[in-house]
Amino acid sequence: MRRDSRSSSDVKRLLPGSLGEGLTLEAIRPLFPLFEHASTGAISVDAEARLTWINDSYCRLLGIEDPASAIGRPVAEVVPHTRMPEVVRSGRPILLDIMEFEEHQLVVMRLPLHDRESGAVSGAVAFIVFDDLEPLTPLIGKYRRLQQDLAVARRALAKRGARYDMGDFIGASPSVLEVKRRARLAAARATPVLLLGETGTGKEVLAQAIHGASPRGDLPFVAVNVAAVPENLLEAEFFGVVPGAFTGADRRPRQGKFQLADGGTLFLDEVGDMPQAVQAKLLRALQEGEVEPLGSNEVKRVDVRVIAATSCDLEAMVAEGRFRSDLYYRLNVLRIRVPPLRERLAIGCSWG
Repeated sequence: MRRDSRSSSDVKRLLPGSLGEGLTLEAIRPLFPLFEHASTGAISVDAEARLTWINDSYCRLLGIEDPASAIGRPVAEVVPHTRMPEVVRSGRPILLDIMEFEEHQLVVMRLPLHDRESGAVSGAVAFIVFDDLEPLTPLIGKYRRLQQDLAVARRALAKRGARYDMGDFIGASPSVLEVKRRARLAAARATPVLLLGETGTGKEVLAQAIHGASPRGDLPFVAVNVAAVPENLLEAEFFGVVPGAFTGADRRPRQGKFQLADGGTLFLDEVGDMPQAVQAKLLRALQEGEVEPLGSNEVKRVDVRVIAATSCDLEAMVAEGRFRSDLYYRLNVLRIRVPPLRERLAIGCSWG
């Protein structure tokens, strides 16, 4: 394959406007002869993603002996792994994309074409801007690792959604019906919720049901049991850690629960067990909508709806000075008392 080190800069210089913004077929057509020398491969398609032009270099790369035989055919039949139909459908450019063809790895730029009068998408053009990727091998490796990490993160995010809905909070007693009524009311609001009840009454089930029925239901639901996390690790658990923040810290940054729950719901179970030093930082995160990872001076914005739960008597703890009153009032916006299991069983309700 011919390797032309001028490809990237020459193609960009030939394009009118900012990387083809508002590009029309009338503006680009006179440049087609120049693309024969400025790009290893160049094509254009119409509004139906059918090939309207292809340069000789691309024909040689694709093994097409007669360019005329390709004109009018769907581009997907001519160019393997093409994303030109996507550009035509969306009207959005794909400025730099790695395309693999046999043993070749190519960096391709794809731009939509617009009708000069109506502005509607009338087609698209694409150019190979790099055909020798050896100097870019480290960058490509990093790009692929990021793609793999992103795929893993997306799968993990999908698993973080709510597993329970209102139907999983079983019972038909007046107290259970009142709990469900208030839970639906909570789901319609973005305010904090405080769930009060004995251990084992299904407070997390109810929290997930509230999250699932809320506008945030498709976003993460992240739970942390405050009582289960050692006191010296709670701050890192909530707000994250930068590399080297403390002796033995991971060399990679680790996101805290607030960042993992960004856009969704953070469930704080057994919030009454939270040390006062962490209470102050939690209050700031709730008030300001921002967190500062351990070992960092950088503040990160977060959008998190908090549902807290406890089996403690928080009012008594506030009176005794063991729980901050300002945090209590911040959490206690919509309070739901969850009836103990024995009350439900006593009137014939079951728990699952």
